[in-house]
Amino acid sequence: MNQLLCSTGAIITRKNNRNHHLLADIAPKIHCDGFEFMMYQSWYDTWEQIASDLAGMSLSFPVFHVEKCVGQGLSRNEEGDNEQAQKLFEINCIMAQRIGAQKLVMHLWDGIPSDSNIENNIEQYAYLNEIAQNYGLLLTIENVVCNQENPLLHFEELKQKYPDIAFTFDVKFAQFHDQLDLALSDGYRWLWAGAVRHLHISDYAGGYKEWDRLKSLHPGEGRINYDKLNGSLDYLRGLTEA
Repeated sequence: MNQLLCSTGAIITRKNNRNHHLLADIAPKIHCDGFEFMMYQSWYDTWEQIASDLAGMSLSFPVFHVEKCVGQGLSRNEEGDNEQAQKLFEINCIMAQRIGAQKLVMHLWDGIPSDSNIENNIEQYAYLNEIAQNYGLLLTIENVVCNQENPLLHFEELKQKYPDIAFTFDVKFAQFHDQLDLALSDGYRWLWAGAVRHLHISDYAGGYKEWDRLKSLHPGEGRINYDKLNGSLDYLRGLTEA
C-alpha cells in the first residue's frame, strides 16, 4: 500500500534551531500516513538522545533520509573520506532502525563536488548497501542534482552495475534537469517496474539548471504539470503490470 508521508524537514528547520521536540506538538496536526525523518549534520553528537526522544513520540517514521554530508564526502573522495562516510552512514542506519524506519533515502553524490568523482560514488554504493542490509533497511538512491552530467545517466550506470538497486525519484530534481518527461517516457519504463521505491513530491518554478531557483515549492506553485505526471505514472504502472 502506498503511503503519503510528510518530510520532517518541513517542520524542523534552521529557523527553529533544529528543535526535534516540535514534532510532538505539530505532527498530530498534519494529515499524513507518517513521516520521512531527515537527519542533520549538527545532530551527530546527540543522535542517540534524539533517537530515544523520537521513539517515545508514538509517531510513524517509515522512511529515514540519510544526512547529506555522507554523499558529499564520497563525492569529495579525498584521503579518509570513504571510511568516514561509511562510519557516518552506519550511525544513520542505527538511528533509522531505532525509530522504526524500513527505508533509507540517500544522496549518493552531493555538495560542490557533486558527481565529479561519480565512479567512486558508484563503487561505494556496494559497501553502503551491505551496511543498510545488516540493519534490515532498504537503501534507495535519489536523483539529486548534478553539476557534471545528469541524474538519469547515473541511474542507468547504477542499474547496470547493481541490477537490484532501488531508487527514490524526486520530481523537482528531474524538472530542474529538464528530465521529467524523459523519465516518464517508455524508454525509462524500467524505472517504474520496481526500481523506483519512493517518490518525492514538490514543485519547481525555474528553467533548466537555474541554481538560484532550486527550492521546494508546493505542488501548483511551479512549472510541473501534476495532472500529466499522474496520468503518466498511471500509464506506466499499467504497462508494467500487464
